[in-house]
Amino acid sequence: QVQLVESGGGSVQAGGSLRLSCAASGGTFSTYHLAWFRQAPGKEREFVAAISRSSIEKYYADSVMGRFTISRDDAKSTVYLQMNSLKPEDTAAYYCVGSDRDYFAEQDMGVNQWDFWGQGTQVTVSS
Repeated sequence: QVQLVESGGGSVQAGGSLRLSCAASGGTFSTYHLAWFRQAPGKEREFVAAISRSSIEKYYADSVMGRFTISRDDAKSTVYLQMNSLKPEDTAAYYCVGSDRDYFAEQDMGVNQWDFWGQGTQVTVSS
């Protein structure tokens, strides 16, 4: 069974940066498409960024485009989310997700289309 463990969350002032990491175990990491979701208090879980198993395709939510970068290191079975120019509205619990499905398109980034979920790491951005 695949396990995903996030790390790197914390508290930062607006304009600052954080890098989230998500380490996977129990499966074949290189075969997974991976993504990050987030959930703020009182809000629904929302898509943030995704990367294909080949690393060629990447998708971002409009709200983080140009500020966040998703990447992966298959040798370390780890996916990253570099977050720059953080805003208070980025405050949320961030979740790493994965899937071994074949398809990977921008319209396939829904919450229910991912097979593996981490426990989440909290990011708090103060103004």
